[in-house]
This record gives sequence, C-alpha cells and structure tokens, in this order.
Amino acid sequence: SVISQRLTGMRKPDFFIVGAPKCGTTSMKRYLGEHPEIFMPRSDREPHFFGTDLYKRTFIRDEQSYLSLFAEAKNEKRVGEKSVRYLYSERAAAEIKKFQPSASIIIMLRNPVDQLHSNHYLRVYRGVENLVDFEAALEAEEDRSRGLRLPAGRSLRERWSVLYRDVPRYTHQIQRCLDVFGRENVHIIVFDDFVSDLTEVYRETLRFLRVDPDFRPEFRKINPGRRVRSRTVYNLVEDRPQFVRSIVKVIMPYQLRDRILKGLLRLNSNHAPRPPMRPELRRQLQEEFLPEVEQLSKLLGRDLTYWCKT
Repeated sequence: SVISQRLTGMRKPDFFIVGAPKCGTTSMKRYLGEHPEIFMPRSDREPHFFGTDLYKRTFIRDEQSYLSLFAEAKNEKRVGEKSVRYLYSERAAAEIKKFQPSASIIIMLRNPVDQLHSNHYLRVYRGVENLVDFEAALEAEEDRSRGLRLPAGRSLRERWSVLYRDVPRYTHQIQRCLDVFGRENVHIIVFDDFVSDLTEVYRETLRFLRVDPDFRPEFRKINPGRRVRSRTVYNLVEDRPQFVRSIVKVIMPYQLRDRILKGLLRLNSNHAPRPPMRPELRRQLQEEFLPEVEQLSKLLGRDLTYWCKT
C-alpha cells in the first residue's frame, strides 16, 4: 500500500522514557535530545502511542502519524521518545516490545509523597483537577474510585487523571518492564540522584544507550512551577472540539501545530511556587507508602525507605 511504502525506511524509536510523571523525565528528554548521537522529537507533547488499555483524548493513534515524529532523524545512533503513561499502562510494555524487540527502557522514580504533591499541582494547572487544595483532592479519591465527585468532563476510564495514589506505586510497574525487556535493557534513575549529581546520572544514561558518555548539554531547569493566567484560553487550546481538531490536522503539519499550541500555553502562564504540604499530611502519606517503598527497595537492591522518614 501507499502508506506502507511511505513507512518503509522511516526510523523507529529504539529507546523509550516511560515515566513516571513529575520525576524529571522532561528534563532528561531535553538533555538527551541535545546529544549529537541521539534523536528525539522536538515537541514536548508526548505521543502515548502505546498503552491501548488507557483512555486517550488527544494522543497519536495511527502508526503513520507516530513514525512521522521521527522523520527528521538522520544518522543518529539512537532514536527515542518520552511518554510517561507507558510505565503505568498494563499493556504498553508488551506493545513496545512487539513494535521494537530491541527497545531500551528508561524509568525515573521519585519519592511517592513528593510525586503526589507535584502531580496534583500540575493537574490543577492543566485544568483537569477542580479541587485546588491537595489534601481535599486526596480525600476525594475514595469517592472518585466509585465514580463520584469526579472533575467535570472526566470519568473512571481516566483513572490516571483522577486517582493520584495509583501512579507512584512503582514496584509492580517496574517488575512488568523487567519481565518484558530484561533487566539489562532497563535503566532506572532515582530523582534524588538526578538532582544531586546530574552530570554523573546523565553520563550513566549515555553509557546505557551506548553513545558518547563525555558529551555535556547545557543543564538548565526545564519545568518550573507554573500557573495559568486564563483558564478559558487554556481550555480552548487543550480541549478543542473534535471537528476543529480534524480540520486543523488536515491543513497544518503536526510539528507546526505543536509549536503554535506550545507558544500559546507559554504566553498564558506564569511562574508560581507550589503551595507547601502540611507536615502532618506528609507523615501520614509516608506511613501509607512505607510498605510500597520497602517492596521497591527489595526489587532495586537499594534502600529507599528514607523517603518515608521525617
């Protein structure tokens, strides 16, 4: 077919940053993309092509559009992409393995309590969370798990977007990746190391990808805290009617659409610090996640239980 002919010769990604969200994945993607031996799409919008068990609103669904993201790749040794829902998905690992049997996987992890807090702030910014208070959003999870008190326009099909505690339960998610790809093909980065010794963490990641480990990008903060200036403008950009999406898709290339939308979102936001968490709530969440962190520590062979200590 014509589509098959067009797809022939296109570079396929061979490594994937699969998550978790709010763990430094955007920064790592940018830093890797600056390496001369690595190609990553310039767009910050994650394709989330894999993970058919997850409900998707605006992500790429057909292989031709997906592979077009890598059309500009030339002679780079590695081609990669970042989609942080792949780690959470029950199916994405197997789907990636079928698509690219030799795939390398990068996983980034963060203290679950801090991940929850940062993720809530992001969802408030994006307008998918109507409970601005972090503690109130956590208290609503029991009702939300039964389909009650959900944010407007959301459903339980989007558990990812409405139940915070599900996301940083890393152990079974990582085990799934190890089972599918093999430990030698999975590189795990702890956010604490990423913050404290970025140069060494970056070097180790380059070694894992088998590219020149001595290259250094310009390490700069990528994802500072933000706050929307106008919720109306944000909703118009992010939740455009389907017929508008269809028309724009026909008349405008994906990369150009992405640059325009990203520019509008940037103009419509300003920097704002994340509200602090009550110490009592932090202690409560640390106790709650301690069993999970103990399991994770055994899986990784590294004691991370300090995450759950005051």
